[in-house]
Amino acid sequence: MSFYWIKTNSLIKKCFSNYIWDVPNKNNCIYLTFDDGPTPEVTDWVLKLLKKENIKATFFCIGKNILAEPELFRQIIAEEHAIGNHTNDHYNGWKNTTEIYLKNTKKCDAIITTNTGKQPHLFRPPYGKIKRGQAKKIKELGYKIIMWDVLSGDFDTQITPEKCLNNVTSSVQSGSIIVFHDSLKASKNLKYSLPKAILYLKQNGFTFEILT
Repeated sequence: MSFYWIKTNSLIKKCFSNYIWDVPNKNNCIYLTFDDGPTPEVTDWVLKLLKKENIKATFFCIGKNILAEPELFRQIIAEEHAIGNHTNDHYNGWKNTTEIYLKNTKKCDAIITTNTGKQPHLFRPPYGKIKRGQAKKIKELGYKIIMWDVLSGDFDTQITPEKCLNNVTSSVQSGSIIVFHDSLKASKNLKYSLPKAILYLKQNGFTFEILT
């Protein structure tokens, strides 16, 4: 099993304070985010659940997936969720030059702009892996770089759905940015943990907002 932080610690947040890790508030407001879509049979399932629960969320979309599923992407927009750039091909910033990474980011930017009529301003690096030089260039394009406070781990096929749920419920606090994935790989853990996480969050007085 690969290592990753479930709860981002304060030292990481301090060292990389130019990224957004959470949105502190006193209103018990939290932010659900979904990476890697749009994906047939997963994103539409998420949208149905969010609509039922009257929740708005933020979707960090991959450019090539938008091109493959334009109707599903338009549904995300129509239901008034926020959209973010997740590169065109899910690039790992650590494994690519700044020039290549920026070009791939701009490609996704153009696709989102064409489909929404406005340029996106939220960016999440795939895997959370981005070099300082890449981040500097992306911020110069007008983006906020959104990381996370709580990682569900739904993408990890070696953990149980119950563990995925516990990752969220044991770590969430007011202002948390929570990551799920609307991808096929994550779907088993996602479909178990997301409804139960939402129930837990509502029962504990949390409210939901989009990132802006």
